[in-house]
Amino acid sequence: GTAGNQTAVVSRYALLGVVASRGRGAALISVDGQEAKPVRVGNPVDGGLVLKSVTARRAVLAGSLDAPAQITLELPLPGS
Repeated sequence: GTAGNQTAVVSRYALLGVVASRGRGAALISVDGQEAKPVRVGNPVDGGLVLKSVTARRAVLAGSLDAPAQITLELPLPGS
C-alpha cells in the first residue's frame, strides 16, 4: 500500500482513551465515526485488525498479536 492509502485507513480510527495495565490493557476506539467501544489487548478491532498493545497515550493495531504493527493511534495532547 501507499502512504496515502495508509493515511486513509488510519483516519477511520479514533483513539479516545486507553487503560494501560500490566500485561493487558484496553483502548477506547471509534471506527468510522461510530460510538467508541472498549477493546482489550488481543481482541479484534475491525476488519481483521486486533489491538496488539497499549501504552499511556498510544494503541497499536496489527493483523494478529504476533504480526508487526500496522496502525499506531495516539491520543491527542491535552489542549490541542
